[in-house]
Amino acid sequence: MLSQIPMYVVIVFTLTVILTFIFLAKALHTGAKVVMVLFAWLLLNAVLGWKGFYAATGATPPHFALAVAPPLLAILVLHITTKGKAFLAKAELSILTLLGIVRIPVELVLFWLYSYKTIPQLMTFEGRNFDIVSGITAIAVFFICFKGKEVVHKNLLLTWNILGLILLLNIVINAILSVPSPIQQFAFEQPNIAVLYFPFIWLPCFIVPAVLLSHIVSLKKLITK
Repeated sequence: MLSQIPMYVVIVFTLTVILTFIFLAKALHTGAKVVMVLFAWLLLNAVLGWKGFYAATGATPPHFALAVAPPLLAILVLHITTKGKAFLAKAELSILTLLGIVRIPVELVLFWLYSYKTIPQLMTFEGRNFDIVSGITAIAVFFICFKGKEVVHKNLLLTWNILGLILLLNIVINAILSVPSPIQQFAFEQPNIAVLYFPFIWLPCFIVPAVLLSHIVSLKKLITK
């Protein structure tokens, strides 16, 4: 854990993780088994982050890859297997849209982390990260595009998801290229180290994949409707 980070930052971030968990579980109608798997994944990464496992940036392959590869693989499996497709077919577009709200506290936490010199400025809304726009507009899009669970403004919802996905990929690429590693390209003076430690490892290993999944599932549902 990063000792210089105030407890209020840790608390806000942890609450954001919990909120993401709740939105994801409700949107996907997850059963007890899936909830337990997600909880175990969060617990595993909490322990590894606390122990400094991901901070070993000189390892080959980088330990950080072990935090992001499994969720991405899980998303792929869900989209190519029969059981996975059936599982995602139950997802509720309205709740997946509301999940975007978590990007607001995430952006606040990133700004605080920058102020304590544990991530670069480019990862904040003062730099190259405009992801907070998705979070702020998620609320408006939810009320405009849905009447109950029914989509009433498909094109607007489709556009919002496309733009949200672009904004997400933008910050993810910049964040990865700012982590101390052989592929680092940015922020050598103040690199992205916060996400290598507990609890902020939950951002790349859980929150980002959850938001990514929400956009992919939403786009697939909207396009195939």
